Amino acid sequence: MLIARSIALFLLAALFEIGGAWLVWQGVREHRGWIWIGAGVIALGIYGFVATLQPDAEFGRVLAAYGGVFVAGSLAWGMVADGYRPDRWDVVGALICLAGMAVIMYVPRGR
Repeated sequence: MLIARSIALFLLAALFEIGGAWLVWQGVREHRGWIWIGAGVIALGIYGFVATLQPDAEFGRVLAAYGGVFVAGSLAWGMVADGYRPDRWDVVGALICLAGMAVIMYVPRGR
């Protein structure tokens, strides 16, 4: 159950961080304005709080593992929001990152 909760929190964190960064990008690069930028900044702040809800208490471990989720989530976000089409190497790289994330977070440790 803790692993399912952790995965759900990683997905929620990705939604806020990637979504927030995308909103800022849209506001600045696509000239959509300050409301988009402000919404992005708020979403990025919420991401920071969501990350603290992970069951593991080690900041470095959680953020390192989240990096794998961020890589895969960014590609997925680009596909959905911007019509980006990842090539096979994007997909292979994302899968490697997710495998690394799983090792960092979920392998049993002898404590």
